[in-house]
Amino acid sequence: MREFVLYSRKGRTDGDFKTLKEAGRLDTVYQCILTSIFKSHAHRPGVVFHAVLGGPPRPPLRIRIDGDTLRDVRVDERSWEAILRSVLRGKAHPGISVDVMSIQGLVKRKHADGYKIYVLEEKGEDISECDLSGDILVVLGDHIGLPKKDEKFLLRFGRKMSLGRETYLAASCIDIVNYVIDRSVEH
Repeated sequence: MREFVLYSRKGRTDGDFKTLKEAGRLDTVYQCILTSIFKSHAHRPGVVFHAVLGGPPRPPLRIRIDGDTLRDVRVDERSWEAILRSVLRGKAHPGISVDVMSIQGLVKRKHADGYKIYVLEEKGEDISECDLSGDILVVLGDHIGLPKKDEKFLLRFGRKMSLGRETYLAASCIDIVNYVIDRSVEH
């Protein structure tokens, strides 16, 4: 299983917003959902995306999107704006769940389940040297980054992984990781 978790420091934890950008940059969450779950004309099998939201009014809140069970979606931003607003207001959607969970709790649970944990960081081990087979959880921060105390905690369960010296958008990082894993499966 391949899983991604984005820590969104300011992502709103209710559905009271007009646009994703005004909702604590939930537009970044939307972009990461797309690059995690979707490929051309299909969902990626065996991929789950988590967004841990740290914004008002009731953090932390986790949105979990399971690519295998996700239904009734399109890839445009307006559709996802409506879906995220709806699930944050407590309505159900196939393949999407919302619960109270911190980034630390999520990583601790995945580690206990045998997942390899990688925290994306420019100064980490090069992705080409990392074992990306089996069950993995890739953790990344939004445009603000992971809080230092959380990063320190997460590294007790995993290690830093780097995509190189350049700094990329969160969604681009997920795309690159998917590409590397997809290429390794082909060979």
